[in-house]
Amino acid sequence: MQIVVVDSSQVVLRIIASLLEARGHTVHEFTESDAALEFMTHAPEVSVLITSLEVRPMNGLELCWAVRSRAEDRRPMHIITMSSANSVHNLAEALDSGADDFIEKPPRAEELHARLRAAERMARLQEELIRLADTDGLTGLLNRRAFRERMDAAVARGFTLRPPALIFVDIDHFKRINDLYGHDVGDLAICAVARLLDENGIVGRLGGEEFGIFLPERDLDSAIFHAEGLRVRVRALRVPCGDATVGLTCSFGVSTWSGEDSVAALLKRADVALYAAKAAGRNRVMVETKPDLLTGSARHSVS
Repeated sequence: MQIVVVDSSQVVLRIIASLLEARGHTVHEFTESDAALEFMTHAPEVSVLITSLEVRPMNGLELCWAVRSRAEDRRPMHIITMSSANSVHNLAEALDSGADDFIEKPPRAEELHARLRAAERMARLQEELIRLADTDGLTGLLNRRAFRERMDAAVARGFTLRPPALIFVDIDHFKRINDLYGHDVGDLAICAVARLLDENGIVGRLGGEEFGIFLPERDLDSAIFHAEGLRVRVRALRVPCGDATVGLTCSFGVSTWSGEDSVAALLKRADVALYAAKAAGRNRVMVETKPDLLTGSARHSVS
């Protein structure tokens, strides 16, 4: 595990680090709490904080609050506080401040390793809960909420070379597949398409037979090429149905970032383009390029 240890004493830091490193953990040592907090903010691989209550400029309780609030519920984080004054009051304050555990300083090796084993179990459980909360149960792709969160986070990081593109994908005549062949075959069709899509970018199942693909730093031509390649590959799919197979097609709507855009506008334009692809006969790629949907839209079709 990646562990941050905070204590004002270099001697205490070395004692704890040597105990942890002997068990294969990677240790990051800090004598100042604000430097530790800054490091953890930009180091998502860190899953354990061990901090003394007697640190500065933020004390250990304040550091617990700050780390817990920044980790929120999307990042596994186990916080162990320690103090040379082993009192019920310190324990209660630490737990109320967001800590998961409390140990006496300096910690005994056997006790420290036992508590870290408990931390590992909790981290694995939290990671699994996060995975389940983010994942569509049928396809294993991101669900709608997680897909939107990943899009928002990618846009918030900004663009270095090119702005992003978004592709909406919808299986054509999906209700007919369910009605004629049954929902089991419909589920197989959804999973088959999902496996094709889950290769580049951020991919999610938005609901039913609809998917989204967010492509960071893709220009319009590249996004169209990607969508057209997927369209051809979907058309070649054959889904097993008893002794026979069922063929599929998909419609695609593409939008790209435009000027002072927003994620909501990008999603709306991709939805408009997908609707246009359906209305134009399905099994095609349509592009919505005009930001202002109220003044008319320029659509491009590839089939």
